[in-house]
Amino acid sequence: MEEIGAQLQAQEEKIGGEYAERFAKFRDLIVEYNRKFNLTAVLGEREMKIKHFLDSLAGERFFPHGANVAEVGSGAGFPSIPLKIVRDDLSFTLFESVGKKCSFLKTVKEEFSLGRFEVENLRAEDAARGKYREAFDVCCARAVARMNTLAEYCLPLVKVGGVFIAYKGEAEEELREAGRAIALLGGKIETVCRFSLPEGYGERTIAVCRKISGTPEKYPRGKGRERSDPIV
Repeated sequence: MEEIGAQLQAQEEKIGGEYAERFAKFRDLIVEYNRKFNLTAVLGEREMKIKHFLDSLAGERFFPHGANVAEVGSGAGFPSIPLKIVRDDLSFTLFESVGKKCSFLKTVKEEFSLGRFEVENLRAEDAARGKYREAFDVCCARAVARMNTLAEYCLPLVKVGGVFIAYKGEAEEELREAGRAIALLGGKIETVCRFSLPEGYGERTIAVCRKISGTPEKYPRGKGRERSDPIV
């Protein structure tokens, strides 16, 4: 826990230090566009810094240098945009099914002149049926779905040898529930990092699943079955 605490402190120093101007600008964009696009209920400066920015950066060490990363259900761009701010070596493709949220993400890309940062108005299950299948070194997602459903969205996008990184709250039950789905989809849980956000802002879990074999062709099943009939 001391090691995790030190890592969080180091990330908080980045947010308030060398990258402070960029994070402040990102927050201003969220507040501005939230009126139209309903991006997040978290708008206070300190709360956003901890619950969104710091939480996003908590998993930075699990992203290999130069990785080609997919993000599923990007919403307002967490964890992708905080990670891109501090790790320009990472390439991102964001999959977001809501057009208005895609418009916001494209605005952020333009405002920050982000290279190797693409936004696709596309559902993950559709992306994994086309050119993006098993195309990424990493697929990440935050606050999208329960772990067994999320695994079916994300693991088909990951190359064999790559990783699926899930940002969750308290997730012990979800991880137990998702064991069969992860294995069936070609994954294996490699690391589970549990920590507390500062100032009582909540318990968090980052689960890292290694892709050890190809995902069977039938997955993802599509037509909403990932949510309505999750693998158990």
